[in-house]
Parts: sequence; C-alpha cells; structure tokens
Amino acid sequence: MKTSDIVKDKINRLPTGYIFTYKDFTLSVENKEAAIKALNRLAEKGKIKKISKGKFYKPESTVFGELLPDQYQIVKDLLEENNKITGYLTGYSIYNSLGLTSQVSNTIQIGKNNTRPFLRRERYIINFIKQPNVINKENIPYLQFLDCLKFIKKIPDTSNEKAIGRLLSIASDYKIKDIEQLVRLVQKYPPSTRALLGALLDELHLETYSNSILKTLNPITKYNFMGIGNILEQSKKWNLI
Repeated sequence: MKTSDIVKDKINRLPTGYIFTYKDFTLSVENKEAAIKALNRLAEKGKIKKISKGKFYKPESTVFGELLPDQYQIVKDLLEENNKITGYLTGYSIYNSLGLTSQVSNTIQIGKNNTRPFLRRERYIINFIKQPNVINKENIPYLQFLDCLKFIKKIPDTSNEKAIGRLLSIASDYKIKDIEQLVRLVQKYPPSTRALLGALLDELHLETYSNSILKTLNPITKYNFMGIGNILEQSKKWNLI
C-alpha cells in the first residue's frame, strides 16, 4: 500500500477538527518524507487544512461555512511535552465555559511555569500566563478558578460584582478537599487574589480556612475591586474597596 494511500485512509477515519501531524501515522523512517509530501498535497487540494507548519486538520462543514477546531485542539501541543502536562487553558479561554461572560474570545490563554512570546494560529492569538504552582491534571481546575479571581477585572462584558457572584456560586459546590487545595495553591498568587479568596470563603462560612489566608496579608494594604462589597459582606475585613 502506497504511503499516500495510508495517509488518506487514516485521515478518513479521523474525526473532524482533530489536529494531526505526520507523527500520527505509523510509518517507517524512510516513508516519513513521503507522508509529509502527501499531507501538503492534500492541503493544497483543500481536502485538509493546515493550521500551522506541519499541523493539519479535517474541517467540519456547516451551512455557515467551515468550523475551526476547538481551542484545545488548536494548542494541545503547547499543553503537553513527552506525555507530561506542562500547561492548561485559562483566562479568556475559560470565562465563557464557566459562565462568567457570554463573549467568546479569539485570544487563547495558557498557564505555564515558563512563558514564551505570543504566537498566532489561524484567527487565534495565543499568549501565556506564568503559573508558579505545579501544573498537573488534579491542580488545573483550581488554578483556573484562582486565575479568574486574579484577572477578575479583565473578564469581558461583565462587572466585578457579577463575576464574583458567579465564582461564589461555583465555590459553593466545592467540597472541603477542594477548599484545602485552593488555600494551598493561592499562597503563590498575588495578595489581591488571596484577599478575594479569603473574603469569598468568609461568605461561605469557612473562617477556619480564610483566617489562614488573612495571616499572609499586610493589614494596611487595600485592594480596589469596585462593587465587590455588594456581594461579599466581609469585604472591609479584607480591605477590598
């Protein structure tokens, strides 16, 4: 079977929107170059789309036109290295899914221990946010939540008041083990983020955990979050103004 036929057969079995490279095809070393050429020929013919150098996908067609792959597919190679998680979607990439805004951004934000310059793929701008905590599968939901607190002023098409109300609703469903993880991970976040989490935990009557955060803050530093006091009753205790 010719390499080009192997490539076509494999692509036919791949789901639409799945991003792949020649490495997704089980081929001998000498056939890799032939596979790359076959992929580029298919892209030139419009059978598949190239999203960046060496990366392709099979587009899904609708009455409104062709759909781009979802954001995870667009950046999955930036989230793992040698089968180890090294990054996670955050910021603009998750605000909509968490119910914090109705807007869908063309900016993809990734949390990583080591950041790099922004880049572009298709219509997306990809930028990176430094995350000082360990990044693993278990930590990611908590890091995403804390990032929302950290960047609450930058959430589009909403107010601090609405955003903290939504985050309070999310946190109310957390179990104690989840709260413990948040308190542990927030230690490496800025004081303003710690103060927000502390006030939020007070609202949930979790003073045992919030008081441990309070001890890490400068008692005279104030944090400006307009409207927060309308939702968090203990905002003055946390110097949130």
